[in-house]
Amino acid sequence: MRIHRVSNSLAALLALALLGACAAKAPPAAVAIPLRNPTAPVGSQADAGLARLQGDWTVTEGAGMPAGARIEINGSELRIDGVALPLTEEMPGRLRVGQEVLWVHWIDADNRTAALGEPGGGRVWIMDRRGAPGERRAAAREILDWYGYDLSRMGAG
Repeated sequence: MRIHRVSNSLAALLALALLGACAAKAPPAAVAIPLRNPTAPVGSQADAGLARLQGDWTVTEGAGMPAGARIEINGSELRIDGVALPLTEEMPGRLRVGQEVLWVHWIDADNRTAALGEPGGGRVWIMDRRGAPGERRAAAREILDWYGYDLSRMGAG
């Protein structure tokens, strides 16, 4: 009987470990309370095609996307800290990542810093190729503010 209890305890620990491993491999969850005022105008940048987003990025601040997260965009895949998600371009500036719609609200002319968000307000973030957007951070935040995102809820890295 005692061996049976140990086996059940071991099984429970293994189940928790597996659950934790699965959770570590999941993409970040969107926020429960929307980040965007639905009465504010919202748009995507018409010349922000997928080709401009290819490569490696670091999230410098965000909500529903942790600051410091590493994002890789390659062809038909977006990786968040190594977790691969299917990626399609619905039109320039509008992406589908898995079942979620993401819009490129702004990307600078040299493709160094970008501001992306889910237009329903589930997540928003600013990402930069080097992880330090400098003066471009102010431009990205201004656009996100104009589109009604609550910037006070964004965490910085």
